Amino acid sequence: MFEEYLESLAISIGEQKDLVSVDMCLCINQDLEQINDNADMLSYVMEKYLKVCNKYRLQGVNIESSITEKLYTIADYRRDFNDKYCDKAEVLFWGESDMLVPSQAIETILSLYAATKEQTPKWIGFFATCKMWDDSWKVLEHPKLTDLPRDPYAWYGTRSYMSYKQMEELNNDVTSPEILSTYDYKFNGCGLILSSELVRSGVNIPRSVFFTHEDTALMNNMLVTFGNQQIPFYIVKNILLVHNREHPHKRKYVQGESGKDVNEQRKSNAWYKVASEMSKHNAYTFMKQDKTYRWEDVWQAL
Repeated sequence: MFEEYLESLAISIGEQKDLVSVDMCLCINQDLEQINDNADMLSYVMEKYLKVCNKYRLQGVNIESSITEKLYTIADYRRDFNDKYCDKAEVLFWGESDMLVPSQAIETILSLYAATKEQTPKWIGFFATCKMWDDSWKVLEHPKLTDLPRDPYAWYGTRSYMSYKQMEELNNDVTSPEILSTYDYKFNGCGLILSSELVRSGVNIPRSVFFTHEDTALMNNMLVTFGNQQIPFYIVKNILLVHNREHPHKRKYVQGESGKDVNEQRKSNAWYKVASEMSKHNAYTFMKQDKTYRWEDVWQAL
């Protein structure tokens, strides 16, 4: 799955390799989930990860890849990524292993930085998305998809898979990015764009948010720091970025899961709902006089 993501990213980087750094991290910790080791699957995954990263490194893509054995969630990684790279780059772009990067993405991000660095150096951005869960997400939906019936299992829905070819066909008539500037903050973490100036000013994922809802926590932190209508939100309305939540290769090696789709499989783990709810609680209450949950609280609740 991540090979498809990395290939799309490399295509988008194109000839601008000297302007882009890519950071990859493979977490092999099994405190939460155990890998199906019938055929030494962990060794296979590690070898494939290193091989694919090296493939693009040899093509001139600047990739820093790491492997960690500690309990390290997406919230931990994104927090550390922001801290590390806000002083090395001017714009940060959150990836995910089930994400497809449109070919116009990197050029568009570089153009956004050039256009905003003087007047609005602190900003966030997002590309258009597929049809989302409800109408509150319409501001992000791609114009070619937003008026289609809301069906999560349709080819353009939240519980479907879209290929790179399908995404590029939807984007093939783009001559220049159409940017919507708004203060209607609505985004998820997959494909979020952040100016480093925003992170350097103190906006990051609070340490209390240890698992899910890290994107919401960052937004809440931004609102606490700056208030509403201070940080512009730029949406690239005519360029689709794909988040394949139901990628056919997703979660195929997790031991003991059950369910008809990825969402059910993930929630079949007893710890998941507890950890997600506690992290969500922290995402909405870190600025209040309230209890902060940790992994220790998750273990005690099980």
